[in-house]
This record gives sequence, C-alpha cells and structure tokens, in this order.
Amino acid sequence: MNSRANQLKAFDRLLTIMDELREQCPWDKKQTMESLRHLTIEETYELADSIIENDLKSLEGEIGDLLLHMVFYAKIGSELNAFDIESVLNRICDKLVHRHPHIYGDTIVQDEEEVKANWEKIKLQEGKKSVLEGVPNSLPSLVKASRIQEKVRGIGFDWDNRDQVWEKVQEEMNEFLEVLDKDHDQAEQEFGDLMFSLVNYARFVNINPENALSRTNKKFVDRFKLMEEMIQNDHLTLSDMNLEEMDKYWEKAKVILLNTRPDNQ
Repeated sequence: MNSRANQLKAFDRLLTIMDELREQCPWDKKQTMESLRHLTIEETYELADSIIENDLKSLEGEIGDLLLHMVFYAKIGSELNAFDIESVLNRICDKLVHRHPHIYGDTIVQDEEEVKANWEKIKLQEGKKSVLEGVPNSLPSLVKASRIQEKVRGIGFDWDNRDQVWEKVQEEMNEFLEVLDKDHDQAEQEFGDLMFSLVNYARFVNINPENALSRTNKKFVDRFKLMEEMIQNDHLTLSDMNLEEMDKYWEKAKVILLNTRPDNQ
C-alpha cells in the first residue's frame, strides 16, 4: 500500500481542493451544515451497502465520498471560527488516547469486554450523565436497540446467559399474542418489546441484527427480481398471475440463486 508520506500528500490535496471549491464553485459556496446533513446520511447508507455487498472497489469510492463530507464540515466550521480540520483530528486523537489507558497508560485488561467496560466508565468520568447519552436519538430503531443494549452491558446491566434471554423472548411473544386482536396500540407496544428482546438475543449469540436483516432484505430483493425476470422471459405478466403460479417461479429463483452463490461454486 501507499507510504505514510503519500497518504498525507493525498489528504493535503483534498484539503486544497476543498478550499478551491468553497471559493470558486457556486454549488459548494452555497452549502451549509444543514444542507449537507441529508447528503451525508445518504452517503453513509451507500457505504453500508458496499460493505454488505462486499464490494471493495465500491467501498473505496464511498469512503472517499464520506471523507469529503467530513472535510466539508470542518471547512465550514473554520469559516465560523468554531473549529477546523486540525482541531477535529486532535480532538479525536486525544479522545482515543484517553479512552485507551490499557495502551497509553498502565491499565491492564484481559479481553475486549473489559475494554468496552472501561470505555463507558471513562465516559462517565468525563462528565456524561448517563451511559446512554452517546446514543443518537435519530438512529434507526433496530440499530438504536443494539447500541442501547451494548451500552448498558458495559456497566454490568445484563442477563447472565442466553437461555434467560430466550425465555424473555418467549414471554414477550406470549404477551404480544394475548393482545394482538384486542388492542392495536397495546399490540404495537408488545411487538416492540418482542423485537427488543430478539435484538438482545442476537447480541448473546454474536449476531448483528442490522446486518442479518440487511442480508435478508437483499436476498428477498434479488430473488424477487429474478422471479420477475423469469416471468417476463416466459411472456407472462406478474399482475395477471395468482399466488400459486408466482410461487412456482419463486421456488425456481431460490434454486438458481442457491446454485450461483460463491460458496457453491
């Protein structure tokens, strides 16, 4: 890979281009932190898609897009005399050093769980009023549930084993079924409790629920698109078919995709 000197040179080039665009480009000159916000969210999801697809070439480009946004925010911050790229980078470096006393201090840890626990304790020492303070309100609910559970686990608020968690899942499922046809609002709340418990169980068996659901979404989309393609190739119209007819193509698509997966080649 490239040397540190070349990496720094490339980063300096990006900073220079950002200065030039901010000064000369009509679009870049108009941007604010607020106008960039939704674009940054979009770029973040595109980055996530590349990771799910395991497309390293695409990932390289998406990292660059997101890095540009970070430099853009720092540029705007410097114009507001609030911060600049140097202060941003030094702040994150200082945070990393402070929160890794097992690397930059004399703290001894046995495993990553102790590292996480120390991280949360240090955050509280820094003035955080709650271990949940660092969980953004605008996170997607599935991701937010995972982060909440990871945070409280860091201070020891957790189940002892996964069997206990699975019992909780079954308990929440029963509570949901009890109110399903009686009270819609209550059913929605109970369904939320059930999902929260499932996310918790996923954590205990080392499954990332967001990744798991993303993979399932992708699998369904790929299979449905292939089904549509096969139906069109047979000169049929999807909207004119009944469920039984569509299901035959659905099963065919499943077999084709299973046989073309990389691990089957």
